[in-house]
Amino acid sequence: QVQLQESGGGSVQAGGSLRLSCAASGYTASDYCMGWFRQVPGKEREGVTAMRTSGITIGYGDFVKGRFTVSYDKAKSTLYLDMNSLKPEDTAVYSCAAKRYCVGGSCGCNFEGGGRAFDYWGQGTQVTVSS
Repeated sequence: QVQLQESGGGSVQAGGSLRLSCAASGYTASDYCMGWFRQVPGKEREGVTAMRTSGITIGYGDFVKGRFTVSYDKAKSTLYLDMNSLKPEDTAVYSCAAKRYCVGGSCGCNFEGGGRAFDYWGQGTQVTVSS
């Protein structure tokens, strides 16, 4: 199975930047979706972004407003999330997730609804933004 390991979280001031990394292993010959999700206590997990390992970005959550960029380094099997202009409301546990692009004849990387379609998850990394 696919295994995911996040890193790069930490504490920053509002307006600062962080780069999150998600190292993946266990991939087979397939087109995968990989995404970033975040969750705070008392709130449902929400999708931040997702992309295909082929290099196509699916999209971003509306709250990103051009501040975040997702990328995938195929050679390193690592997904990144570059976060800029961070706001206190970005504070959350950020998790990496993955799924096969095509499952049971259905293809897609829908990262809405808390990532219910994603099968593999990392342990999460805390991001704290202070004002």
